[in-house]
Amino acid sequence: MRAAVVGGAGFIGSHLVDRLLADGAAVDVVDDLSTGSLANLNDARAAGGELKFHHLDAGGDLLDAVVRMRRPDVLYHLAVVPTVPSPVGYTADVVGRTVAVLEACAAHGVAKVVTALPAAAVYGTPSGKELPLKERPFEPRSVDGVVAMAVHGLLEVYRARHDLEFTCLVAPTVYGPRQRPDAGVVAAFVAAHRAGAVPSGDERRTVDLVHVDDAVDAFVRSAQRGGGLVVNVGTGVQTSLHELWQMVAGADAAPLGPPSHADDPPRMALSSARARIHLQWSAWTEPAAGIRELVG
Repeated sequence: MRAAVVGGAGFIGSHLVDRLLADGAAVDVVDDLSTGSLANLNDARAAGGELKFHHLDAGGDLLDAVVRMRRPDVLYHLAVVPTVPSPVGYTADVVGRTVAVLEACAAHGVAKVVTALPAAAVYGTPSGKELPLKERPFEPRSVDGVVAMAVHGLLEVYRARHDLEFTCLVAPTVYGPRQRPDAGVVAAFVAAHRAGAVPSGDERRTVDLVHVDDAVDAFVRSAQRGGGLVVNVGTGVQTSLHELWQMVAGADAAPLGPPSHADDPPRMALSSARARIHLQWSAWTEPAAGIRELVG
């Protein structure tokens, strides 16, 4: 199989590249390195296999040339909604980039596009009694939520008009090695602990922790499964920030500082029932074990 990974030098993207190469796929990485890093691909380069890096913006004309020349069977579109949203000007960039990706795929015979959207953007602020949350219509409560809904709408249009298959994964809090401290609560807590500092956060807020290796497994399975579906990739388990901080810093850790992100959903957990049925996927990494790996 030949795969293209747009955003492949980022956190999740680089782990996906590692997995694809290990599975014997030929991989093309497309990344403008605005948030990703070539260092994230060190393991992939050292592992051998067929890997080619293209330093370009996926929204430009060069992407069409890459897809035309390389002819991937599946394209993973990870440059969708930024982890740290910037409402000014980024909306048009994301939508334009997605159109460019879909146009290139439709024009040059790519069989499938797999993408992922953050759960908070897709589902807004669900109540505790709704958790673990099953797939349901999008409920945008922010700019990135509107963008997420637009991306999904584009996927459906290109599927109907161009027979371009897709699977859209919805991910909660993905964590693991290579994640920047400003791009995830787990990475932020680990960085604070190493610096001898106390991070901020509402200790009552809950998150659904999915290790990046588990998330990547869902991406790989989606290449052949889940056509036309939105699929939650979660554990269904809520972990409070209080519990998370104790996993990182120990049972006697100092209380968290005042919350700094008032827009974060107060609680989140995603049902994986559809993922088990359509992807034959479920998470296997216990949060405590995954956190221990990061803390060392």
